[in-house]
Amino acid sequence: MSTFAIVDLETTGNSSSKQDRILEIGIVIIKQGQVIEEFSSLVYPEREIPPFITALTGIQEEDIIHAPLFSEIAEDVYQLVEDCYIVAHNIEFDLGFLNEEFIRCGYEALHNPIIDTVELARIFLPGSPSFKLGQLADHLNIGHAHPHRALSDAQVTADLLTLLLEEIHTLPERTLTHILKIVGKLKSDVRPFIETAVEKARYNQSSHDQYEVHYGLPIKKQPEELYETKDVELPFNQWIMEAYEGKESLKKIVDHYEERSGQRQMSEAVYQSLDEGRHALLEAGAGTGKSLAYLLSTLYYSVTHNERLVIATHTTALQNQLLEEEIPRMEELFGRPIKVALYKGKRHYISLLHFSYELDRSYYDNYDIVLTKAMILVWLTKTSTGDIDEIQLPSSGQQFWHKISAEQSGGAMSFNNKHASYFQWAEERAERADLLITNHSLLCLDLISNEQRLPAYDRVLIDEAHHLEAIASRYFGIRLNYKELQRQLTQFNDLFHPAVFKQIDADVKKQIQQGSRKVEQAKEELNQLSRYLFQKVKATRKRSQSRSDIGRAQYLLKETDSVFANTSDEMTQRFLSNIQAVKREAIALMELIGPLLSIEQNGDVRVLYSRLETNASVCETIIDQLVHYFVLDDNVVKWIEIDVDGASNSVYLYSEPLNVAGLLQERLFLTKKSVVLTSATLTTNGSFDYMKRLIGVAKWKDLYELSIPSPYDYKQRVRLMVPNDFPNIKEDPEEFIYSISEAIYSIAHATKGRMLVLFTSYDMLRKTYYLLKDVINPEEFMVFAQGISTGSRDRLRKNFQTFDQSILLGTSSFWEGVDIPGDDLSCLVIVRLPFQPPDQPLQVMRDYRLKQQGQSPFMNHSLPQAIIRFKQGFGRLIRSTTDRGVVFVCDHRLIEAKYGRHFLASIPDVPLMYKSTSTLVQEMEKWL
Repeated sequence: MSTFAIVDLETTGNSSSKQDRILEIGIVIIKQGQVIEEFSSLVYPEREIPPFITALTGIQEEDIIHAPLFSEIAEDVYQLVEDCYIVAHNIEFDLGFLNEEFIRCGYEALHNPIIDTVELARIFLPGSPSFKLGQLADHLNIGHAHPHRALSDAQVTADLLTLLLEEIHTLPERTLTHILKIVGKLKSDVRPFIETAVEKARYNQSSHDQYEVHYGLPIKKQPEELYETKDVELPFNQWIMEAYEGKESLKKIVDHYEERSGQRQMSEAVYQSLDEGRHALLEAGAGTGKSLAYLLSTLYYSVTHNERLVIATHTTALQNQLLEEEIPRMEELFGRPIKVALYKGKRHYISLLHFSYELDRSYYDNYDIVLTKAMILVWLTKTSTGDIDEIQLPSSGQQFWHKISAEQSGGAMSFNNKHASYFQWAEERAERADLLITNHSLLCLDLISNEQRLPAYDRVLIDEAHHLEAIASRYFGIRLNYKELQRQLTQFNDLFHPAVFKQIDADVKKQIQQGSRKVEQAKEELNQLSRYLFQKVKATRKRSQSRSDIGRAQYLLKETDSVFANTSDEMTQRFLSNIQAVKREAIALMELIGPLLSIEQNGDVRVLYSRLETNASVCETIIDQLVHYFVLDDNVVKWIEIDVDGASNSVYLYSEPLNVAGLLQERLFLTKKSVVLTSATLTTNGSFDYMKRLIGVAKWKDLYELSIPSPYDYKQRVRLMVPNDFPNIKEDPEEFIYSISEAIYSIAHATKGRMLVLFTSYDMLRKTYYLLKDVINPEEFMVFAQGISTGSRDRLRKNFQTFDQSILLGTSSFWEGVDIPGDDLSCLVIVRLPFQPPDQPLQVMRDYRLKQQGQSPFMNHSLPQAIIRFKQGFGRLIRSTTDRGVVFVCDHRLIEAKYGRHFLASIPDVPLMYKSTSTLVQEMEKWL
């Protein structure tokens, strides 16, 4: 039995090469599954402790005044760990620091066998929401007394190690055997543990009932969907009354359920729209409980009419909420299982055939690909869906996924093993479903595509519907970039390689050589085109040039650009002629190996055939999107973006229809019997007129319109404050940013952090962040900023909530869909009213078209668009009945501009104060 030394260090920084030192060490020794010894000591680091480290660990200068130097404890530590497996959560960090100190003290570096619990957790717990130690401990219900203290972290890591080693023994023999083939490229020396698990699994017959094998891959058995049908006999009015008021009602099913009249009102409105075959716009304020409300009605309609309904959401968070929280409640209420299916596009699902093919070709894999393969092997024994969104792949793993997603599986799949496909299983579940849950993207793709992307449906409910027009515009347009095109070309080239066809009995040498040559020529043409576009956009760059919300320079294609457009078009056609040639060679290869499909026993031919088929289709898509891109069209807005400080070919091409309303009317509202749109923000100034114009139903007479106010007591729970002493941003933008920074700092003291600051400009966010970093001591407040601090939106939100006193700066996506309930958020700062910058390409052309039509671009588009955005931002503050806080708007236009009243009329009635910043901060401190 092995002995493990689980090590955790707290250090003064992240890099021993930059003279960072150990601050605290904790070691747990495990032998024969038992803790036999623990060691813990603070260490005098011979340098100051940075404020961030003190904020993170709680260790202060006075704590380490009398602590030993590492040299004083080095011998004890060395003897404790020298004959053990060294285990750490991120082994390279801890062992690197430890060895640096040992060498400094005259000892040899340790070369023990190692185990990295981050790596093992990624492999054997692939569905974990995070692999940070604290969040893993929460997820696994491992007690963690003192996060970011060495001994406590080492104890948690020891518990995690024990759990991971046990997890290995739950896997089937074939999965473990596959992992053994690639384990040599992992950091952790786990081969002996896997070999032992293989021996035990060989004689474990019980696991055979849990898995089925396809293409040599053990996967979790697909559940048998045996539904006990139970008719709903009550008419809707009586049934909905029972649902809200009866003995087996929501009161019994939902913890702490509060009756809200608006929720029932919404249920009745949704059902009426579906039943009468009408389109509806239903606004439901925050806290209405709209998802439960519409599920009651959509499910009742589906069950009683035996008709599949579609629910489309914008965010995966809402999809997960529906599936994991709301649907189980509905099943309890209906007294029967609900046939519900989450349905996504092909790229989300793994192809077992293609993964098996790649697994047999692991000789040259780098570390990320090996880690990805190991993760997927384990995940397949746990997933019922095969949806990659269930796990987080490493960065290179995302590229590998393109090779093994169901997108690679074309018509060749029908030759054999038709039912061994997660995408086909998803299709079958969707066909049987009462309710089909999907996203706006797939809904819009289904609307624009000649190929049916969703099972047939007549009635659809679209939640978060204020996004529909923007998503539809994106899908009716083009989004291409150099990096993605290069990735696709590299994937083409991988296919035109002699080794790929080595085992295939066909003479393909000529096609491979020609295909590879054409791919290289296409790459070169793409390089030249991208560099030309980059230089053009960069050369025209002015201080006033428009920027995207993530800081890219933008260039709008206009009729006056005929010389530039003609040159670009010529270069594009040269690129596309090579793409056309690549497509021809792919088709020629398909014709050569096609006859082997019916006689080949292994899957190689089918994999290659389907990949060639997919690549030919991708070529066709590239040609369709680019062939007329530089031909200007009055009804389409086209623009180019570049990363000014990035590579000289980091180019992004965009186009969107100038007006998507007609397309939505034609493809959606005229073809479906009932489309119900719902959101917390569909009205401006109490009217649906703007939204109706946007989506193409402005002149429809038979629309059902209903706005349900939020049940939250905003008057008691919210204060709206607007400073009257801010400088004019147009006259002195730099002084305005200084004032923002000073206000944030002052407010932070009043609110003890707990602030979300929303910007409309990424450039202003960045400047404010660096000003704050200069004046704020990290011991006081932690400052996180979108696009600067590392991590996704969810990661930034979690980091913000981890620290007691923190400030989060966000733009773009932070205006909505971010839930920070309770005491974690006390103040929302809105820096500017969220008008779209007037120089954004789409905005410029829409304004121009409205002027041509004799309409006011500001009143008809800019203002209502900004009001909806403002309502979304305002909604970040109050997320439950007990929340309270301040909305601080640093834009005097809310009070002084004539249109300010339209913003105020669109949010709940709350007490408003318009005074000096210092007075407002004092009032805020008193009220909070």
